[in-house]
Amino acid sequence: MIVDDKPSNILLLEGVLEEADFTNFKSINDSRETMATFQEFKPDIILLDLHMPNLNGFEVMKQINDVIPPDAYLPILVLTADVTTETKRRALSDGATDFLTKPFDPVEVLLRIRNLFHTRSLQIQLQNQNQILDLKVRERTKELEESRLEILDRLARAAEYRDDDTGEHTQRVGKMAGDIAARLGLPREQVKRITLAAPLHDLGKIGIPDAILLKPGKLNSEEWEIMKTHTTIGANIISGSNSPILQLAEEIALTHHERWDGTGYMGMAGEDIPLSGRIVAVVDVFDALTHERPYKNAWPVEKALAEIEQQSGKQFDPHIVKLILGNISESMKTALQ
Repeated sequence: MIVDDKPSNILLLEGVLEEADFTNFKSINDSRETMATFQEFKPDIILLDLHMPNLNGFEVMKQINDVIPPDAYLPILVLTADVTTETKRRALSDGATDFLTKPFDPVEVLLRIRNLFHTRSLQIQLQNQNQILDLKVRERTKELEESRLEILDRLARAAEYRDDDTGEHTQRVGKMAGDIAARLGLPREQVKRITLAAPLHDLGKIGIPDAILLKPGKLNSEEWEIMKTHTTIGANIISGSNSPILQLAEEIALTHHERWDGTGYMGMAGEDIPLSGRIVAVVDVFDALTHERPYKNAWPVEKALAEIEQQSGKQFDPHIVKLILGNISESMKTALQ
């Protein structure tokens, strides 16, 4: 794009360009039209005069610099009869890429233009390569995220397979825990993490002998102490991770058998128990009650909810129990289907 108030200068530059087989150019002799033409034409290089009526070249450069992205490279070749050092310094400082004085040598003008076009082309190639790389990084990140989530799911299924070969218990616990977290008003990202971490609550069952885990009758005191170790086993398996989801899963695995009244596995009480552990404590018991296990038959939903209510303030956080009974008992019923 050529911007010069003198038609003779424009004709000269157009002749030089045509002689060199350039055909895609626009010329403006009223600098006030520069921005409109710039937005429509989208030039790769601008040949700009400085001393013009209405808007001078410095003002034109400011307008252009205000609309192009900071990382964009748009070469501006200043062509001016002003040979002062101050003008040259100011032009280069205000956005000019190169500077030639009039009268100019047509051969030199073409050399400068070709050099600027070459640099512009390299810059566009680099941008395109960066976009391709960015797309590949995003695709790879998505693949890694999907793989990570699949591994979490399979870990949870592996833990549950020994006493629930469908693996559905872990998925129901995750869904219900996420539902409660959402209704508690937790941030969306935290809800997502709880939904993904909760299914790992019983990961430590991997370390419990079948004779105890699958025993159809009541456990004796020694067996019960062994069964209780599944919380620390599970937490130890996933401890030390940098993943926020696994960190939360470790917390849940360790604390989901704590009781509101302080009589749980480690003696934590009330709000000293992490919220994630308090949430999973309720949904884990509810799901266990409403489904058949080696040691019990499935309870009706209404009976299970009544038991949850009875344990409010004892085993469970009263606020979470109230939320369940008042708002999400229907969603829990749906989760059973």
